[in-house]
Formats: sequence, C-alpha cells, structure tokens
Amino acid sequence: MVWMSFLFVSFPSNSQDPQLLEVHSRPCLVFSSPAGLWTVFTLGGVGSKATASPELSSPLANQSLLLLLVLANLTDASDAPNPYRQAIMSFKNTQDSSPFPSSIPHAFQINFNSLYTALCEQQTSDQATLLLYTLLHQNSNIRTYMLARTDMENLVLPILEILYHVEERNSHHVYMALIILLILTEDDGFNRSIHEVILKNITWYSERVLTEISLGSLLILVVIRTIQYNMTRTRDKYLHTNCLAALANMSAQFRSLHQYAAQRIISLFSLLSKKHNKVLEQATQSLRGSPSSNDVPLPDYAQDLNVIEEVIRMMLEIINSCLTNSLHHNPNLVYALLYKRDLFEQFRTHPSFQDIMQNIDLVITFFSSRLLQAGAELSVERVLEIIKQGVIALPKDRLK
Repeated sequence: MVWMSFLFVSFPSNSQDPQLLEVHSRPCLVFSSPAGLWTVFTLGGVGSKATASPELSSPLANQSLLLLLVLANLTDASDAPNPYRQAIMSFKNTQDSSPFPSSIPHAFQINFNSLYTALCEQQTSDQATLLLYTLLHQNSNIRTYMLARTDMENLVLPILEILYHVEERNSHHVYMALIILLILTEDDGFNRSIHEVILKNITWYSERVLTEISLGSLLILVVIRTIQYNMTRTRDKYLHTNCLAALANMSAQFRSLHQYAAQRIISLFSLLSKKHNKVLEQATQSLRGSPSSNDVPLPDYAQDLNVIEEVIRMMLEIINSCLTNSLHHNPNLVYALLYKRDLFEQFRTHPSFQDIMQNIDLVITFFSSRLLQAGAELSVERVLEIIKQGVIALPKDRLK
C-alpha cells in the first residue's frame, strides 16, 4: 500500500501577505509565448549565483512566480478549464519530439534540465517550493523526468533542510516540503536509489557528526526529527500522519541503514511507548477517582489513547515491512531491535498489535537465541557478525 497526500492551495482575496497584495494591485501580465512562461519557471535566471535571500535577488521574477501560482490555482470556469493550469499540467521537455495531443491547446516546451537546476537552487523560498509541489503533483512529464535523475540529492537535500529547520519556517513551507517527500516516496525506484547515494559531512545536521551517510538514512533521520519536534511542540496529527506515511512508503526498500538512523527509529518507538504508558496510567487513575464536581469534564483519555496507538501501529508496520522485505540489508536495525527488545514485550499480547508483532517477535527471539549461544561479553562487531550470519540461516518463509 502506498500512502498518498495532496496539498490544496488557495489565495484568499483578503490575504495580508504584502507580496500577494502587491500582485493583486498591479495590472496582470499575460504571457502569450513559451518564452514568457520560461522566464517565470527559471525563477530569474538559471546558473546565476545564489544569494542569501534569493526571493529578493530578482523582484520581477519573484512577482511573476507569485502571479503564475495565483493564475494556475484559479478555479475552472463552468464552460472551460483554467488554461494556465492546463499549461502547467502538460508542458514537455525541449528534447521530447513527440507531438502534443490535439486536446491540449495550451501546451509548450521548455528545457527540463535548466528548470530542475533552478528549482534545486531556490527552495529557500515558499513560492519556489510551491511551484515544485505543483509541477510534481500535476505534470507527469516533469515528475517522470525528476525521478529519473541520477543527482536527486540536489533536490532532496534542500527539502530536508526545510524540514530540519522546522522551527524557523512557517507551517505552509514545512507542509509543502513534506508533501513533496511524500510524492517522491510513492516511487519504488526513488526509494531504492536514495540508499545508493552516499553523502559526506552534512554540516547543517547538528545533533551528530555525520561524516558519511546515505541520502536515504539522512531522509529517515530528518523525518523522525520532524515527528519528535511535532510531538513536543505543535502536536499536529496531520503532520504526524504524513511523516509516518513517507517512512511507510520507504520501509520495504530500506537498505544498509546507518546505525544512527536505526537507533532513531527505535528511539521514536520508545518515546511513543512511554507516552502510551503515561496516558494509560492517567486514564486508569481517572477511572478510579471520583470527580469533585459533575460540572468539571474529564479529559478524553480514550481518544488520546486511540491516537497514540494508531501512531504506534504505523511505527510497528514500518519496522515489520523492513524486516519482511529487506532483513538481510539491515543488520544495524536488527542490532537496535535487540538492544531495546524489552520495549516490545508489552505489545506482544496487546490486542491492537498482536498481528503486527509476530514477525518482530520472531526476529527478536531468533537472534537473541543465537547471541545467547555465542556467550557473554560480546563486542559490537561480534554481535553484528552474528546477526549477518543469522540472517542467512533464518528461513524467509517464517516471516509473514
């Protein structure tokens, strides 16, 4: 099952955004040729030097992009579709020589390589991220082209930086970045390839020095960090669900997870487990005690438990999917599971998780037995060696 999500954009007439107000107050610019739209798509010039504030480097390009986004998101007329949206949905690469269908009157061609380069360079601005989302969501030609690129890190890294600096971004920018990741992770080829891209020295990731890590493991780290930030600050269920959906889409293709990424997956589960136990304890105490007044409503602990258990189940599904589909590629995740195996004990008999716990319980029991046979005082390297040997010995048909 692939998780999908859509972002709906509206531009209210009473918007207080000074940029939008400025666009509305000026005469509309109508681009009658592909060259006009091309200027907007390249966001003020491809290959130009990046500045600290790209949205201010070319005011005309910035205002033109805002205008294009407004026009593309206008609702269709009763007798005709929005021509600007049709153009956004159907334009093709200049290297594509196939004819346009006669049913698409507003089609045009631009250089996809230049467009891709411009989008990679400009993701610090909300409007550039919204344009990227619009193109990925509505234009299958550009989506296919981007997913086929061998340098996807140039696009993914700026998106991850937006999520990493979540406290410095507005919620709209964060949501757009997250939905872009969700769209990308719907593709199995993308989910495989990001684990083959090795990155060196990610300087903006400050929690831990990452001298070498795959793009896939870094993506997992940033998404988990976003979930944990959301749990302690904004507590937005929508953000939770979409972060977990992106991880779920990727989980069957997890490959050679960095040890820190594997640890963070289990640490997130540990945090959720503690939160579940705390709410359960509060609910029990509430039922035992009698309210001092009938006018004072009790907290809805049942609803809180349902939400937490839903998130816990998604986490278990992500772990289960990885173990079922790519156990032999992820010794670090098995190591992290064994190190924190006591966390999963309480969920083995829980009616909401019994089915999803079968494979996880099997893996923990199987490898714990092999470690026990190997004796005590085992080094990390020796444990990983035993895990790698055990993966070969574990019959795959035992994992459901």
